[in-house]
Amino acid sequence: MLVFLKLGGSLITDKDTPNTARHDVIQRLADELASALQASPGLRILLGHGSGSFGHVAARKHGTRQGVHSPEGWHGFVDVWRAARALNQIVLDALARAGLPAIAFPPSAFIPARGGKAAPVEVPALVAALEHGLVPVVQGDVAFDALLGGTILSTEEVFAGLARLLRPKRILLAGSEAGVWADYPACTRLATLITPDDVKGLNPALTGSASVDVTGGMREKVTLMAQLVQAFPGLEVDIFSGLQPGSLFQELIGENCGTRIKLKDNQE
Repeated sequence: MLVFLKLGGSLITDKDTPNTARHDVIQRLADELASALQASPGLRILLGHGSGSFGHVAARKHGTRQGVHSPEGWHGFVDVWRAARALNQIVLDALARAGLPAIAFPPSAFIPARGGKAAPVEVPALVAALEHGLVPVVQGDVAFDALLGGTILSTEEVFAGLARLLRPKRILLAGSEAGVWADYPACTRLATLITPDDVKGLNPALTGSASVDVTGGMREKVTLMAQLVQAFPGLEVDIFSGLQPGSLFQELIGENCGTRIKLKDNQE
């Protein structure tokens, strides 16, 4: 079974302090991933991660998400790429310490964009990596855009661009929140199940990120994931907190620790 797993930027970095990784959290998550793969031999993972206080800070400074149209803008584009790349190496090093055969597939090198959206792609090398038991690693990254010159794609948008090719059974989004709060900002009532029909009613409770997040935060995350479960019947998406030790392992072996987004049972 193929699972797309994202380690959110709010989970693996201190989003309020530029370029600050949570090394202990990253290593624990890498170890839980290794344990889950050992416990479930048929499990295949495409791993993605956010940019947190690395890429988002640089992206806001340069306005890269909105487009790149000048020499100064392209220098900023590279600054954002460099920041995202630095965090990517930290994640890769932790995966290696956990004994995982992880290999990087930077989206800036193979996913084109149009109007800020990832285009569907054919990636035979990534498919081959999965077939041979490797763990491909993608991340939120800059992208060359046919309309905007350059832009930024969130990890969720990268997943959307790859979903048509790879058809995952589950998408797991590990962040710092317990899931989607139905009564944000009070945060006393968790929405444990969301269908695409529910998203409009939840919109008042959905917000962007409380920290720097140029790609839209929870609102964009839930909206995009609801579109994916609508497009691919049978797909389930879980949004949960990775801060609780053991929660990632539980999710990877099939449990739901937060909010699940799926079609109504009679629609599948």
